Amino acid sequence: MSAEVRQSAHAGNPRLGSFPVPVVGGWASVRGLLVATVVTVIALVLAMLALGLGDLPLSPGEVLQAMFATDGGFTSTVVRDWRLPRVLGALVFGAALALSGAIFQSLTRNPLGSPDVIGFATGAYTGALLALTVIGAGAISASVGALVGGLLTALVVYLLAYRRGMQGFRLIIVGIAVTAMLHAANLFLLLRAQEEVAMAAAIWGAGSISLLGWPTLVPAIVGLVLCSPGLLLVPNLRQLELGDDAAAAHGVSVERSRIGLVLFAVALVAIVTASTGPIAFVALAAPQVARRLTGSAGIPLASSAAVGALLLLGADLIAQHVVPVDVPVGIVTVVLGGVYLLTLLVQEARSR
Repeated sequence: MSAEVRQSAHAGNPRLGSFPVPVVGGWASVRGLLVATVVTVIALVLAMLALGLGDLPLSPGEVLQAMFATDGGFTSTVVRDWRLPRVLGALVFGAALALSGAIFQSLTRNPLGSPDVIGFATGAYTGALLALTVIGAGAISASVGALVGGLLTALVVYLLAYRRGMQGFRLIIVGIAVTAMLHAANLFLLLRAQEEVAMAAAIWGAGSISLLGWPTLVPAIVGLVLCSPGLLLVPNLRQLELGDDAAAAHGVSVERSRIGLVLFAVALVAIVTASTGPIAFVALAAPQVARRLTGSAGIPLASSAAVGALLLLGADLIAQHVVPVDVPVGIVTVVLGGVYLLTLLVQEARSR
């Protein structure tokens, strides 16, 4: 199918309800690659600066020396054991959340189609709460509960939204309804839990990477790497953006590909939620910011991941060094996401 046909078949300006199908190739691909590279470089520079911020301020040269030092002094401990897991976690988890949001927004063809809106992050939190408050499990079991909760929520939403095929708008509406019910269930679990357990679960539920260390980060990164074969379905995702009929005509197994992409995206957000708690709005905002930076009609996955890493790292720096009191990064992303959502709604109102 030619670029002209694809453009004419999906003409119109992007709105809250849908956006056109991307046209692959040409200047759009070059600009997307350039944006992904520039944003990644900015994120790495910001990460280097973040490693030097704190009660023990360090210059970039001192940071590099501490990272590669062999004597294991105090500065090396501060950089490698205390600060590096948090900075690396912000980059990796931000990229994973943004990639998950990009996949869901592409599947639903709706900028509101992100896992935190549809309810998968909330389902992961419910699974962790059940492990903490009902079973009385520890951190590892809570992480497993979050992963299982996210996957089960995805299954329920998918089954409820499926009617002779999957439509993005129906998936979002069902997901919002399931999210509301899960929020009520989470509140019920917190109210019935013991005070110390409820406090710990509530703090974890705010979404924080302040206590992230290598014992938590390494298994999460391994889990994300094990999910990486899901990237092989990205070409099918681009075909699905043309519509189910066009994708089927090109030899794509529509429902199998869609289910595989949903599982991949849910696994990404569930692994992050299991490690940090639910961090809202990164999956919602990062893909749309990347789309505007690249000028693409569709959602660029690589640029979305780079923007997500930069957004979460920046939000964590605000939570640490700008806000007078050290707060969970999830609170900062909710504030920033609320501003983004208001801006999106204003733009939509003006476009009409």
